[in-house]
Amino acid sequence: MRYWLTCSVLTCALLAAPAAWGAHAYALWGDPQLPADFTHLPYVNPGAPKGGELRLVSNLRVSTFDKYNPFTIRGNAPAYLSQLMFDTLLAGSMDETATGYGLLAEDVSVAPDGLSATFRLRREARFHNGKPVLAADVKHSFDTLMGPFTSPGYKTMLVDVAGVDVLDERTVRYRFAKPNRELPLTVGGLPVFSRDWGVDAQGQPKPFDQVVMDIPIGSGPYRIGPVNFGKDITYVRDAQYWARELPVRRGMANFDRILVKIYRDSTARLEALKAGEFDLMRFFSAGDWARRVNGKKFDSGELVKGEFANKLPLGFQSFVLNTRRPQLEDRRVREALGLAFDFEWMSRRLFYGAYQRVRGLFGNTLCETHGEPTPEELALLAPYRAQLPASVFGPMAEPPRTEGATTLRDNLRRAQALLKDAGWEYRDGALRNAAGAPLVLEYLESNEAGMRTVASWMRNLEKLGVTMKFRAVDFALYQQRLQKFDFDITTIAYQGTNNPGQEFADLFGSQAADQEDSGNFPGVKNPAVDAAIAAMVSATTREQMLPACHALDRIIAHEHYLIPQWSAGTHRMAYNDWRLARPEVVPPYSPGEMWAVETWWSKKP
Repeated sequence: MRYWLTCSVLTCALLAAPAAWGAHAYALWGDPQLPADFTHLPYVNPGAPKGGELRLVSNLRVSTFDKYNPFTIRGNAPAYLSQLMFDTLLAGSMDETATGYGLLAEDVSVAPDGLSATFRLRREARFHNGKPVLAADVKHSFDTLMGPFTSPGYKTMLVDVAGVDVLDERTVRYRFAKPNRELPLTVGGLPVFSRDWGVDAQGQPKPFDQVVMDIPIGSGPYRIGPVNFGKDITYVRDAQYWARELPVRRGMANFDRILVKIYRDSTARLEALKAGEFDLMRFFSAGDWARRVNGKKFDSGELVKGEFANKLPLGFQSFVLNTRRPQLEDRRVREALGLAFDFEWMSRRLFYGAYQRVRGLFGNTLCETHGEPTPEELALLAPYRAQLPASVFGPMAEPPRTEGATTLRDNLRRAQALLKDAGWEYRDGALRNAAGAPLVLEYLESNEAGMRTVASWMRNLEKLGVTMKFRAVDFALYQQRLQKFDFDITTIAYQGTNNPGQEFADLFGSQAADQEDSGNFPGVKNPAVDAAIAAMVSATTREQMLPACHALDRIIAHEHYLIPQWSAGTHRMAYNDWRLARPEVVPPYSPGEMWAVETWWSKKP
């Protein structure tokens, strides 16, 4: 969920390769699709004209921004800043997974024992202040991200990076504590920024948490332009962008200006789109898409609705049950809550059939789990048999249904039995435990509109005697409460991945459970989960990785830490067809509107 790492640089065999070597790209499994002499990425128009303006709406839920530093914990940075202003050693392709092509780095070498990756920087690479990008800047960026003022997710994700060595002015080596097939891509996808960013008038570097409104010094294709605080921010294309003719960047960053407008609520955004105030908007609401994306500009053809299919992992957007709360410690209680959730009713009444049910952590990837565990999976699970529910060793858990042979009433009866087994019985008008305390839960949300998606669930829980209260708070307070794990139930839209690795230690690892601002929202502390993640991270082949993924998927599903929600297999975007042009090829792994930001161009330069 929390980390999308764009990759790029050299192709490498598996970590068990017989000798160190360097190449133009790094591929996690096998070889990259593109040869060393490729001229441009296959989904761009290499001759796309430069110029014009792309007008966007902020994709963030916060209504404004109060800093330019996207890496520190406190405050909110503007939308798209990280992607537009910071280059990385490697750049990913929207046409393939788990492969990075050289951007800041022209060459990478992975040691035969898999314990280091060495990157050689391009001599032409430049920061926005004109200074060259040097190995010392790469080390400085890593050390800063691992420091005390940034998200703890970096520490978890990079826990196996033992250190960074500057070998010479343009050569940097990452050392790894143990072989990890993903680490060359992970470190290759880290943002690189100048050592001059955050230096005060006396030439002294400020503590990173005090680097707030200092203009970032990156090496990306855009710089910060005009800013109207509370209203909009404009990114201006750097005409002298150092990588503009590199094959991995040709035909990209085509707009002279990218204006990002800020609206305080979804209704205002939608009406602004209809009025022609901006050019492109991505939609996540099936109701808006089906019923409210219309009007004169759509009738005239100026605005167009586009659904773009993709092969991205589905992700695992879910209701998160905080097991730190005493009333949610018992697996049976968590399973009962899931049985009261009627997705099929919501699909018919609210979603216009636009979504499919999430079924696990790895939907639409090779790690997706089905049926009975294989012998390899059982070998990983067996040492923890006494600590796991017996169901883990049987068929993969399926979300409850209310169609066909099973009805909602059947599910509620099962839920009632589970709650009774867990010590909760209905008396004196509520479901109560042995001490007489009622089962009362709070659903935390940052948007009043979220009530629409939980109202039917709340009604079903009432039938069991469970009280769930809806609590909508300001987004800043919502963030603070999540950081401190101060909630009973909330919704998290976890991003999927084709190549799961160390980031799952942040999402479900025992160490992250007690670390404020980590991604372990459900508070998972399970040695079997830790073992499955460790096996997944240390795998050197797909054949080793898949059983570990499946074992992790089974444990999370059968422990009922999450109640799966829904996902869509398309990007829904409305855009101005009179102002914008796009390449003919739709890349299969396009991350939503960033495809437009990076590769579309203006018809009115």
